[in-house]
Amino acid sequence: MPRRPNYDRDDLIDRARDLFWRSGWAGTSLKDLEATLKMKPGSFYAAFGSKEALYELALEKYSEGSRATVKGLVDQFGAFGALTHLPAVVVEAEGAPAKACMVSKTLLELHAQKHPLAAKAEDLLNMMEEQFTGLFRQAQADGDIDPDLDPAVLARRYQSDLLGLRLSAERSSLDASAIAAEFADSLGRLRPAN
Repeated sequence: MPRRPNYDRDDLIDRARDLFWRSGWAGTSLKDLEATLKMKPGSFYAAFGSKEALYELALEKYSEGSRATVKGLVDQFGAFGALTHLPAVVVEAEGAPAKACMVSKTLLELHAQKHPLAAKAEDLLNMMEEQFTGLFRQAQADGDIDPDLDPAVLARRYQSDLLGLRLSAERSSLDASAIAAEFADSLGRLRPAN
């Protein structure tokens, strides 16, 4: 009977996610992963198979966490409230390895090389856009957003602006919190005319 592993797989994926999020695909070596995860090469390969397989797991975990954050905001503030609170949440995330989105960083780094992880990143960005589309639809149903606006177009623009905001948050010369507040305030223009 094979031995049971003596490690917490979820914890290892969390640590790998943070390393990849901070350093990117090319900036993270197998030695970096082995040191961060405190695993020998044989154990690493037995647990994850490859750097690419672990990166994909880390990317999925990051994306699941992002979707859960949005759901938590919806539960607390409703659809429109979630849309207005999310910009501040993503730029003020204390302890995050980076402010920029790991999924978009992956797409930017690996798209030109036609790396399979770039396609995975694009799929995850599409999932997030669908989540935003659903929020805009719900906000329209709640009477918080003009019903004549196209929720898919709003979601695409919102996601684009949010990704730009997260990139801006990486710049030490900018006040990302102030930009996030302006972004949230701009959503008020989507309200129906009285």
